[in-house]
Amino acid sequence: MDAAEFRRRGKEMVDYVADYLENIEKRPVYPDLEPGYLRSLIPNEAPLEPESYEDIIKDVERVIMPGVTHWHSPYFFAYFPAASSYPAMVADMLCGAIGCIGFSWAASPACTELETVMLDWLGKMLQLPECFIAGTHGRGGGVIQGTASEATLISLLAARCKAVRRVQTINAKKSESEILSKLVAYTSDQAHSSVERAALIGAVMMRKVPTDNRYAVRREMLKKMVEEDKAAGLIPFYQCLTAAVTVVTVKLETQETRHFGVSNICMFQFCATLGTTPSCAFDHLTELGPLCNEENMWMHIDAAYAGSAFICPEFRPLLNGVEFADSFNFNPHKWLLVNFDCSAMWVKERADIIGHWQIPLGRRFRSLKMWFVFRMYGLKGLQAHIRKQVALAKEFESLVRADKRFEICAEVVLGLVCFRLKGSNELNQELLKRITKSREIHLVPCQLSGRFVLRFAICARTTESHHIQQAWQHITQLTFELLQEASH
Repeated sequence: MDAAEFRRRGKEMVDYVADYLENIEKRPVYPDLEPGYLRSLIPNEAPLEPESYEDIIKDVERVIMPGVTHWHSPYFFAYFPAASSYPAMVADMLCGAIGCIGFSWAASPACTELETVMLDWLGKMLQLPECFIAGTHGRGGGVIQGTASEATLISLLAARCKAVRRVQTINAKKSESEILSKLVAYTSDQAHSSVERAALIGAVMMRKVPTDNRYAVRREMLKKMVEEDKAAGLIPFYQCLTAAVTVVTVKLETQETRHFGVSNICMFQFCATLGTTPSCAFDHLTELGPLCNEENMWMHIDAAYAGSAFICPEFRPLLNGVEFADSFNFNPHKWLLVNFDCSAMWVKERADIIGHWQIPLGRRFRSLKMWFVFRMYGLKGLQAHIRKQVALAKEFESLVRADKRFEICAEVVLGLVCFRLKGSNELNQELLKRITKSREIHLVPCQLSGRFVLRFAICARTTESHHIQQAWQHITQLTFELLQEASH
């Protein structure tokens, strides 16, 4: 493919993508296939001779599209949003064309500098404290990660290294392995599996903190567990509460620190949830933050999904308490119209995490997507997108509440509604099975207090009120059929 053909094929691909997205709701949102469907549709080996572009495009529809779950369909209500917008797609094309590997400033100055400035722009949209903004002389600043999972791991590794260094500064005879064996991490019982994976990779113990009736961690429960572990001779080190977390590193004088020949160096980290994966619950930062300050903790907040909403003044109070934090993370690629991957992370003191900026060495020019989206939507356009989707979730909530056969299972704060049919877990499992089999809408479940719950998340940028109404009509029709059968 030379430049002339690239021009022609590129225009054709833009038309294909635009047609796909404009007509996506005509496709079944969920594929009707069995695992392994694809292997029999393509050769066992790569071709020896070149094939035509026309044949490849034909195979996109023949091989690929039948196996696609259409995340950007307005009938996709599963998981959380995967952000998408035309400005971000165009920017991704440019990123691929430039093709720089931005592992240092010299490797591509624009890649490094635009990322720093875009994280400042976004930080100001969120009204983050000035200490998180790099500016020209700031000690903090932002960096783009691939996912919030990476940010969780990076914060845990950085905190672990800081804990080890501080102990060894006081008692150089203590080996790293000896110190690591005493570290204990914490996570909410609502935690995402990526948090536990971070602890496994970081080779530290992890305990789960029970949550309240709103699925949030409270100060007294966390404090109780920390005190228990201190009394047992462990070093409380890290707590991560699900997909959005607050990390804390704390100095504590304990029997264990005296054993190490150290005073006031016991490291404790805590991660407070802002928008849990199952139910979008929020930990109480203004309650937990002072505890972190009292114990000289490092707090990391990861609001993976919910963070985008904080650009709206009416939702910004959910982030109150960020002033207690040392680092903060959320995913613009979930809800801020920036295509995957783009996970924004800020720190107050770059020196604390400079050896753990990221896992890979190479970096894509991801900040181009932010630059295009921020400029072409503006803050007001991004706020309007968030508000519209929250309003759609509230609309669905009102439909559920009006039907006495159903119940709402968690407070609806943003764009997620957790609901269930009144009755057994088995009844709700059967309802979800029928919803999935229909392929008209797509939902996924969660477990809340031992109950099987359906999650209805507003995901696609193009979702409108009539899609919500149609989805509810479909759910109620399947419910009617299910209950009719159950009564016979």
